[in-house]
Amino acid sequence: MARTKTSARRSPARKPVSKKSRAKPVRVAKRVSSATAKAASHFFRVSHHNEEDFDGGLRRYAKYRDLGMAKATNGMVQAHVIRFVPPCRPEEVSKLHFHDVEFQMIYVLKGWIKTELEGQGAHVMRPGSAWLQPPRIKHKVLDYSDDAEVLEIILPAEFETTELP
Repeated sequence: MARTKTSARRSPARKPVSKKSRAKPVRVAKRVSSATAKAASHFFRVSHHNEEDFDGGLRRYAKYRDLGMAKATNGMVQAHVIRFVPPCRPEEVSKLHFHDVEFQMIYVLKGWIKTELEGQGAHVMRPGSAWLQPPRIKHKVLDYSDDAEVLEIILPAEFETTELP
């Protein structure tokens, strides 16, 4: 009996199936997801560094530079550079909270930031560090350097933040 090699792409030979166990074909309607619909309305956007672009935002101890991605993606994505205002005051910054988001990623550009995430403990993030915060994870900032600056990308652009006792 000769053997032949089979490709992982080919499906194995099927055994005959009795009439009782045959599945009826299912019709699948083509749908356009909301993400696909929003992607169709995206446009090119560029944001060049300008010191005057840093202004207030979600927290008093931070200045935000909006990168214009919310408008460019029709509200799908928010991207901003956060510059922490020195000096760090733990009594102000160390408030446990969470964000009602689908995606949140932070990348350290300058300085360092110490943050604590529920079930993960405290971590000091330095330039080049990146982390993903799962949706609604409880977290707080513990400390940061005088020159701390991070890039934050969030989906969707509009979201709720809940401070916890």
